[in-house]
Amino acid sequence: MAIDYDKLMAWPFEDVRHRYTRRDTMLYALGLGMGADPMDEAELRYVYEKNLVALPTLPVVLGYPGMWLKDPATGVDAVRLVHGEQSLVIHRHPAPEGEVIGRTRVTGIVDKGAGKGALLYTERTVSDAASGELLFTLGSTTFCRADGGFGGPSGPVKPVHELPTRAPDAGVDRETPAGLALIYRLSGDYNPLHAEPAVAKAAGFERPILHGLASYGIAGWALTQAAGGGDPSRIASIETRFSSPVYPGETIRTELWIDGKTVSFRARVVERDVVVLNNGRAVLR
Repeated sequence: MAIDYDKLMAWPFEDVRHRYTRRDTMLYALGLGMGADPMDEAELRYVYEKNLVALPTLPVVLGYPGMWLKDPATGVDAVRLVHGEQSLVIHRHPAPEGEVIGRTRVTGIVDKGAGKGALLYTERTVSDAASGELLFTLGSTTFCRADGGFGGPSGPVKPVHELPTRAPDAGVDRETPAGLALIYRLSGDYNPLHAEPAVAKAAGFERPILHGLASYGIAGWALTQAAGGGDPSRIASIETRFSSPVYPGETIRTELWIDGKTVSFRARVVERDVVVLNNGRAVLR
C-alpha cells in the first residue's frame, strides 16, 4: 500500500491529555543514563525526588501520539522508518509534574523518489491542560525509507544548519549502559526496533538500537553542562539531525561550538568514530 498524500496530510490526530508525575520525570532521566554515578549530586537532582529538576528535553515524551504510523491506513512501512530530525522550542522550562495536552499535525510530505524514501514532517504543540498556555513546540522529521515514489511533491526540504569549520570549543562524553533502550522505552516509545533482535535485523540493524530521542536527550544534557552552566532552564531550543544509530553500550561524545547564545553541536560514537547527531543548533536564554 502506497502513501496517499492528501489522506496523510489530513490525518485525524486526537488530542492527547497527558498527566505526568515526578516518577515519570525521574524515569525519563534514568532512560538517558542519569544517576550512573551515585556520588554525582549534579545528576542526582534529575533522578531523586528531593529538589527534583526536569531535563530540558523532557517535552519530547509529553503529549506523544504514539506509534500512529503503524496504522496500515497511513500506507507507511513502519518497520523501515527511522527518525530523521527533531526540534524543540521550550517556551517555559518543564515542571517536574503536571498535566498537558499534546496536539499533533502533519505539516509536509516529501517524495524523494522510488527507492529513495520519503520525508514526513510533523509538528506537536504541548500546552498546559488547565490554563491553555503553550509550553513547548516540537518538530519531527520521519524518514520513511521504503515509501518513496508515491507521486508526491519533491520539496520543500528543511534547511540544514551548517557547523563551524573551527575545532569544537568543548566536548562531553556519556557512556550508555547496554540496557538503556529498555529503560528509555518506558517513557512511551515502544517501537520494538529498540527491544527485539528480530525486528532490528528485519530493519537492517545488527541488534536493537538506542532511540534517537535518547541520543537527543543526552546531547541536551551535554548542552546544559558545557554551555548552560549546569542550569537546564537556560536551554531555549534544540534541533538536530539523526545521521546514524547508536547501539546501547556505546559512548556518545557531544562536541560543541559556543557563539554567544547560539550553540552548534554534533555527537559521535567514540568506539566507532561515527557521527550520530549532526548539524545541531541550540539557543540559550
